[in-house]
Amino acid sequence: MTAVSVVDDQDDPLPTDEYRAMVAGVLAAERLPDGTGADLHLVRPARMAELNEASLGRPGPTDVLSFPLEDLEPGVAVAVGSGPPLHLGDVVVCPAYVRDSAARRCVAFEAEMALLVVHGTLHLLGYDHDTDDDAELMEARERTLLADLAPAGAAPAGS
Repeated sequence: MTAVSVVDDQDDPLPTDEYRAMVAGVLAAERLPDGTGADLHLVRPARMAELNEASLGRPGPTDVLSFPLEDLEPGVAVAVGSGPPLHLGDVVVCPAYVRDSAARRCVAFEAEMALLVVHGTLHLLGYDHDTDDDAELMEARERTLLADLAPAGAAPAGS
């Protein structure tokens, strides 16, 4: 069992149980040890803009940021040690930004949120999209996970 917490600190509360289950599902699918933890934060645009500026030096809000605590390799199983449970880090999503972006692109909000929760969680696990090969690997894994984990009514979004 994983230890996933969700903090919904934005103006339009969302079904956090669904998102918690998605993060936990990604961790289980990636074969993380029992007790592995991660945190998902749903934030307002102003808070996301602060984090985007502080972490990436980019102005304004964005859709998702990930703050991994471990240096993991995509798809490589993590060895179970005798120490405390592994905590992977934080995924931060700005639902208001996602809602606006989804509307502009004519994509269902639920599908876009599902994609970003999976995407952000995969970043905690070492997946990235800096090169074409890395992006292809990450996008393929996103498609597989979304097909298995997207909540009812959220058709998998394209990457």
